[in-house]
Amino acid sequence: MLQKTFFFCLLGCDKNRVDGERLMGEAERRGCSITDDPKEAQIVVVNTCAFLNAAREESIDAILAYSRLKEGKLEKLVVAGCLPEKFVAELQKGLPEVDVFLGVKDASALFSALEASYEMDRQINAVGTGTGDRTARHVSTQSHIKYLKIADGCFNHCTYCLIPKIRGRYVSYPMEELVAEAAALGETEELVLVAQDTTRYGEDGGQNQFVALIRALSALPNIRHIRLLYCYPEAITEELIAEVRDNDKVLKYLDIPMQHSEDRILKLMGRRGTRAELVALIRKLRAEIPAIAIRTTFIAGFPSETEEEHRALIAFLEGMKFENCGFFAYSREEDTPAYRLPGQVHPSTKKRRVRELYEAQAAISAERLRTWVGQTLSVVCDCPDTDGWIGRAYFQAQEIDGSVFFTANGQKVEVGKVYRVKIVGAETYDLIGQCEEEL
Repeated sequence: MLQKTFFFCLLGCDKNRVDGERLMGEAERRGCSITDDPKEAQIVVVNTCAFLNAAREESIDAILAYSRLKEGKLEKLVVAGCLPEKFVAELQKGLPEVDVFLGVKDASALFSALEASYEMDRQINAVGTGTGDRTARHVSTQSHIKYLKIADGCFNHCTYCLIPKIRGRYVSYPMEELVAEAAALGETEELVLVAQDTTRYGEDGGQNQFVALIRALSALPNIRHIRLLYCYPEAITEELIAEVRDNDKVLKYLDIPMQHSEDRILKLMGRRGTRAELVALIRKLRAEIPAIAIRTTFIAGFPSETEEEHRALIAFLEGMKFENCGFFAYSREEDTPAYRLPGQVHPSTKKRRVRELYEAQAAISAERLRTWVGQTLSVVCDCPDTDGWIGRAYFQAQEIDGSVFFTANGQKVEVGKVYRVKIVGAETYDLIGQCEEEL
């Protein structure tokens, strides 16, 4: 049995992070040590992302950088995840430095593939050889915030997206297994539910079970709060709205990827719904849940997007005044329907449109944050800062939204604890505050 020191590089989204944590869990289960210093590792595992060309480039750059460590202690380089799942044939030819390739569901095959690589001293393609079992995780996040991946794959048909080609159709994980997994995570201030589309949970089995899952997780005494990400707008039901409104454990925050506001572009994207339906949903959410914070994402420069449609999207932002937004330039991906669409937008135009969207949202975010000045918020402390602490209010998801920078103000402050923080200042995306007391 291999007894080696591992280093793990986890790239991509939070869903990918959970897959990487299962790889880490395999190493831990086998009694191997995990180091934070890649130079001390005998085996480096890079869990890759392949969603966009930029993500693929980042993955390749990381692989090449870690391969240079073979001049030191590094014995084996493993590349796992989305990139080999989709492109393993090309990678085998182009990356002889890699010793083992694994796909997105191959954590259980990590050690058998490594043992084969050591024994045969050649590159091993183990993509698709795993059992697909959701093996035990080694949590890589801070102890007070953890992700729970509730499903894999996708059965939406967005014309720009490679996910169904990489991860297949939507598969919900059994509810009893998810509840057991969450219970085993220990004391958790914030459990973040993720999937390509969380709101479709259970539909592959014939009946939507998302609200039932939320209720089952809320019953766990070790889970203090639940955050919902990737809620597709057309699947936000009356039942879900009521659950977010009435369940004290569910943070009043929804991540709703909208991708555009204009009907023609939405149709070309393969998205369900219209601008009018998006407006109606946002108004309903704010009427039913006055404190609701809505985060969304948009794609700029989709094929044939006109300047008028771009300006209409900016007007949509200004009218809806979302708490947080992310903007991405359309990435032309082979093997997607949008790749063949006419009217591909010039890269410089896409870049300009992304900049203009961010400029519009910056003004909106700054305006909304100023309304918190003088008020007191519940803030979870994430980490120390040079002159104080960094935390988040309920309307701020870790790593994707802003933060609350606050001073201890004579209080004892610890990471992972929740405090009442008086807001004394606001910037474009962040708040400034002073700690009053622990909650």
